[in-house]
Amino acid sequence: MPHRIVDFSAHNAEVRAVWDAYHRGKPIRVPMILGINPRYLLCETGANALHVDFRTYSEDPDTMFEAQLRFQYWIRHHLMQDADMGIPEQWHVYVDFQNYYESAWFGCPIEYRDGQVPDVRPVFAAEPDRLLSQGAPRPFGGVMGRALEFHARMSDLASERTFYGKPVVANAPSTGLGTDGPFTIACNVLSCDTVCEMMAAEPRRLGRLLDFITDATIERVAAWKDRFRLAYPHDGYGIADDSITLISTAAYREHILPRHRRLFEAFATERGRSIHLCGNAARHFPTIRDELGVMSFDTGFPVDFGRLRAELGPDVQLYGGPSAPFLVEASSDEVRSATLDILRSGVTQGGKFVMREGNNLAPGTPAVNIAAMYEVVREFGYYDARGPQCIQ
Repeated sequence: MPHRIVDFSAHNAEVRAVWDAYHRGKPIRVPMILGINPRYLLCETGANALHVDFRTYSEDPDTMFEAQLRFQYWIRHHLMQDADMGIPEQWHVYVDFQNYYESAWFGCPIEYRDGQVPDVRPVFAAEPDRLLSQGAPRPFGGVMGRALEFHARMSDLASERTFYGKPVVANAPSTGLGTDGPFTIACNVLSCDTVCEMMAAEPRRLGRLLDFITDATIERVAAWKDRFRLAYPHDGYGIADDSITLISTAAYREHILPRHRRLFEAFATERGRSIHLCGNAARHFPTIRDELGVMSFDTGFPVDFGRLRAELGPDVQLYGGPSAPFLVEASSDEVRSATLDILRSGVTQGGKFVMREGNNLAPGTPAVNIAAMYEVVREFGYYDARGPQCIQ
């Protein structure tokens, strides 16, 4: 259970009120979320009651199904955030191939490393053009075909199971629907060294490789959306591309921006465009806003939130908070202080800020530190007279 007794009904009612007000554009306080995936849960002793490792989780749909249900139960009874707690009306499971699936789809072997998430080996580093010569992978081939098999099996299991008396639903596989971004995938399959050296010495060659990755990604995502009858372009489309933290804004404009533009043109309306960028990538945000119409940024660290709000203005949605490694190592008093500093930085101007860890909750994060963040948001994150205001 959480470190204190929680009235789930009262908590859930507050959560609904906070999010309803936020989405109406009339926020009553700053919401707080947590980015939690099985990387945290498989490595967190209390959450991993089945003692599952990543290899078993990633290669057996029955294990993935069962582990996700237990993980959700654990999250809903231990971690404080602006999300429903307790038993839901229905549980959701999904195909989870983490961040390796795109690079594996392009032909990189998956490697399982003790205590770490699965990763891939950049097998095209020595011969980059071999990526082109092998041709684009089929949208439902390789690891993507395995995703379909997992989805079918998890759907069958869901139709037969309840969990704590509630039905289970298998979501459409997000594994085939998203992308970690063309530059990040290039770094994964070719290696960061190869990509950056090519950017400096052979930009046209790199351009051909980036176009190949972008073309294949668009073809795959379109095929998956068609298969699951998901209309596009649609509101709220977003991408990631963490590795652009490695390059200058001038290099981003020349080499990556045109490929990002193609992704948004293929799948996004003008409404609700978003991007996730871990690392020190804030220098790119004004360009991404102005050139791509992105108005929602999910940040990592380091981030100067006051400066970022001043640069982007009050109409841009920002997600962020204390860094993930800080939350592992700091005391709860230090977490309270850091969270309060962010609330008072100016980032809440405009009412479009969501507190979260920056970015993706790390194994070993004390639950008391998460609770400390949430307590500060609930105490000091109000925009009106209900509590101490976050706008000074």
